[in-house]
Amino acid sequence: MSVISPISDDSLNSLWLEIKKNNYINPENYVRYDVKKGLRNADGTGVMAGLTRVCSVEGYYLSDGERVPREGRLVYRGINIDEIVDNCIKENRFGFEEVAWLLIVGQLPTALQLDEFKKILGECRELPDDFIEDMIMKAPSPDVMNKAARSVLALYSFDSDPDSTDIENVTRQCVQLIAQIPSIVSYAYQVKRRVYDHKSMYIHQVDPSMTTAQSILHYIRSDKKFTDEEAKLLDIALIVHAEHGGGNNSTFSARCLTSSGTDTYSAFAAGIGALKGPRHGGANIKVHRMLNDMKNSVEDINDEAQVAEYLKRVINKQANDGSGLIYGMGHAVYTLSDPRAKILKACAEKYADRYGLGKEFEALKLIEKLTPEVFEREKGSKKKMCANVDLYSGIIYDILRIPEDLFTPMFLCARSAGWAAHRIEELLTNNRIIRPAFKNVAQPRDYVPIEERTSDFDLSKIEYIPQDER
Repeated sequence: MSVISPISDDSLNSLWLEIKKNNYINPENYVRYDVKKGLRNADGTGVMAGLTRVCSVEGYYLSDGERVPREGRLVYRGINIDEIVDNCIKENRFGFEEVAWLLIVGQLPTALQLDEFKKILGECRELPDDFIEDMIMKAPSPDVMNKAARSVLALYSFDSDPDSTDIENVTRQCVQLIAQIPSIVSYAYQVKRRVYDHKSMYIHQVDPSMTTAQSILHYIRSDKKFTDEEAKLLDIALIVHAEHGGGNNSTFSARCLTSSGTDTYSAFAAGIGALKGPRHGGANIKVHRMLNDMKNSVEDINDEAQVAEYLKRVINKQANDGSGLIYGMGHAVYTLSDPRAKILKACAEKYADRYGLGKEFEALKLIEKLTPEVFEREKGSKKKMCANVDLYSGIIYDILRIPEDLFTPMFLCARSAGWAAHRIEELLTNNRIIRPAFKNVAQPRDYVPIEERTSDFDLSKIEYIPQDER
């Protein structure tokens, strides 16, 4: 295989320019043909593409066709997420397994049903014989999400009935994946530590008596020790990440593949690939790195004027990663508030000082407060903008000593429950492949015989690197 560099070869630079030129579409064409770019309406709202009973994401209401901001609400199967979290805290118990049942079955479990469901999940956490060695350790990846997607696809080979889309079979597969994904990401992280970070690797055996949150902390800590308080804090983070409607990118990807009639493992792997992206689940890492950049760039991260100046430089692409984005701020649906961010912010406020992260928490609060003001001054935008779930999820993981490599995989462990519910709903209700239309805007042209073609680049100048030098 040739290794090609666009930096050292002028002719190759011409090739990249040609590719870019032939794949560019004038943004004016989206308006001309009334195409919903990104499946978004002109006001930023999502195109209505389906119906669901699983979840409601509410951040505004329409009045005479105008979008009116409102406090955000996240509703799982008709039940406000605030009620779920409040009751778990009040009763001092774990709630993620209850939420997974609620999303898949459609109603809250009885105490007996919940106990049995927890036992089933515990028994399903164990991966197939030799899976860790053959599928994870022998093919390590520097990215845990990538390894998780490959491992989920590999589980297809260990399923005695992988392709059946009977709901009984799909439900079995989904429950097994909800149980096994925390095991997969934890082991993938340990292998990544050994191979890429040159650190010790800890492979701990499954304890089927543990909840999902307990299992994760058990897996990733060298001494397997954690407090009940820590496990229940992680449990809350799993609850708020478990589901977010059918339109979010990863769930829509899972539903899109499901509509084709493909297997559960392929649908989940598609969801993982989407969730990995920095515009989706990977945004929590971007917030974490932005905060670290601010700590290195600003003398006092709790000084309002200094933080405002830093945000100004970020918006003007003069700080952080040069994207112009303030990560953790703004959302496609939520306007005045993101209920998930409010829950995690309250948790961070409770624990940050105790775990030595008080200054970081105060800095995040300043980012939340100042970003809308700085955007209005710099861009003239008066759009309502609130903190989203990613602004405070990273500090929760820092409190729990969960490494950055596992930030997005934590999201995955939770969102697998939502994907399961949507896959089942798609199979039961839609029965039609998702197939939106694309308008072709290319100009017609004649075929040119090969001897008459000309080009500005010469592929013969591409450097070939021998196999033993790669």
